[in-house]
Amino acid sequence: MLIKKPSDVKSSEITPEKVYRNRRAFMKETAALALGGSLLGGASPVLAQDGDALKARAPEALSLSAPAPWWESKFAEVTPAPDQEPYFTGETLTPYRDVTRYNNFYEFGMDKSDPSSRSGTFRTDPWSVEISGEVAKPGTYHLEDLLGPMQLEERVYRLRCVEAWSMVIPWIGFPLVDLIKRFEPTSKAKFVEFETLVDPETMPGVTSRFAIVDWPYREGLRIDEATHPLTFMAVGLYGSYLPAQNGAPMRLVVPWKYGFKSIKSIVRINFRETMPNTTWNDLQANEYGFYANVNPQVHHPRWRQDMERRLPQTLFSRQYIETRLFNGYADQVASLYSGMDLAVNY
Repeated sequence: MLIKKPSDVKSSEITPEKVYRNRRAFMKETAALALGGSLLGGASPVLAQDGDALKARAPEALSLSAPAPWWESKFAEVTPAPDQEPYFTGETLTPYRDVTRYNNFYEFGMDKSDPSSRSGTFRTDPWSVEISGEVAKPGTYHLEDLLGPMQLEERVYRLRCVEAWSMVIPWIGFPLVDLIKRFEPTSKAKFVEFETLVDPETMPGVTSRFAIVDWPYREGLRIDEATHPLTFMAVGLYGSYLPAQNGAPMRLVVPWKYGFKSIKSIVRINFRETMPNTTWNDLQANEYGFYANVNPQVHHPRWRQDMERRLPQTLFSRQYIETRLFNGYADQVASLYSGMDLAVNY
């Protein structure tokens, strides 16, 4: 993995938690006005008053992968995150600039800046997802059919990368369990497997001679992990649509696991009786376990896991904090691993 120093970020670009929460308090009041704007027009469909500010920070991020018109109506009413854990952290949010310009998405390249700079031709309309395996309702579903019934909500989660950096991100989406229920998994569905899109025409990393991944990118969860209330299917962040570099149009967010488990740009969900192979586990099993739970006591061979760099940072200013078991969500998820040796099942 390559690590690139993130861009310097001015303190004025950091959104204080209090300011962000004040604007979320009247999201519904501004929704009607916001529907008049479009993504390419420069206004966020939910937080219209923030559209220009966000676009000024990262203009290319808000112009990527414009969604279909039906998508705007889904952002007209977003349930704000509650004021307490586990759906709100109370920590300073990572600036939008860092969230959208410091990414691992090897389909676009191996450098942290590649996903934002090389995804300009990526499009999400039309988009479909194949549902297969141990379910009563398999099939290929268009995105609008998948997401049409879903009530979007906001959740502010910590994101911890195995490379020992972290962020705090306000996601927009819905609990994955709400989607899973619609396909009616059978009693044989013990695991859920996910795959990312492979598109050589818009994803230059796929055809790179430096690529180390056997495409498509694959991830998986146990069914009880996938249906846990914290597991989230994100379709937006910071009150607006997901940019391509963050996994448009839909990506997984599993906040108690290292970031590579939160697979992006999903095109296939497969319900299995047996544990699926996953990309990083196949590449280097001794470094990347299937579970990938954040654990300060189990170190990666190249990165200690008991401390993390909280972004943003500059060359002369870095914030290091202690890493917590399960990324601070132990009260909610520790019971999933009762009796398991977390050093063996890492």
